[in-house]
Amino acid sequence: MRIDLIIFDCDGVLIDSEILANRSEVESLRSFGIEFELSDYMNRFVGKNTKDVLDGIESLHGVRVSEDSWKLVKENTSKIFESELKPIDGVFELLATIDTAKCVASSSSLERLDLTLKLTGLLDIFSPHIFSSEQVGRGKPAPDLFLFAAEQMQVHPDRCIVIEDSLTGVRAGVAAGMKVIGFTGGSHIQLGHQEKLIDAGAVEIFSEMSQISDWLKTH
Repeated sequence: MRIDLIIFDCDGVLIDSEILANRSEVESLRSFGIEFELSDYMNRFVGKNTKDVLDGIESLHGVRVSEDSWKLVKENTSKIFESELKPIDGVFELLATIDTAKCVASSSSLERLDLTLKLTGLLDIFSPHIFSSEQVGRGKPAPDLFLFAAEQMQVHPDRCIVIEDSLTGVRAGVAAGMKVIGFTGGSHIQLGHQEKLIDAGAVEIFSEMSQISDWLKTH
């Protein structure tokens, strides 16, 4: 297989944000009277876009979180990011070894991507090749976002590699006809997640960025 494009998910792959964001969301929802255990919330919603998260909350609790309320959630999360967000260990070293075209394709909004990638020093490395699910009709696990990214980068899907940490993202990459590498190096990863990513269709699983670098050198 010839690899002409590497598509990176953002949260949990480039930046170690999932624990921070999901903790913020669970705490904020609790203040609205909506209760979730953090592990259950993450199992349900990691990798999904805002619309699908809000739809899922409404389906489970019968309450629609208003736009104003969710705006407060986002503001709280941004404050946490500004003080605690870090890039994934080894990500700069990996990116320095990649000569192939690369981009970001994330369920996060473009506004949040701009913030988090800027805070972690990654924005200039990827800009302007940063794509969000808000630019397509359906979020992950639908293939729309990855197909959109490949189209924008002018690369056929079968020459793309996706690097993903979530089941939702792996399924989206597989549905797009791309090979998917599962990454389990984020602080949010729970026991047994590797096997779940394999079952979802990931062709390889790595827990360190250096392992991805070594794999790419042979493919």
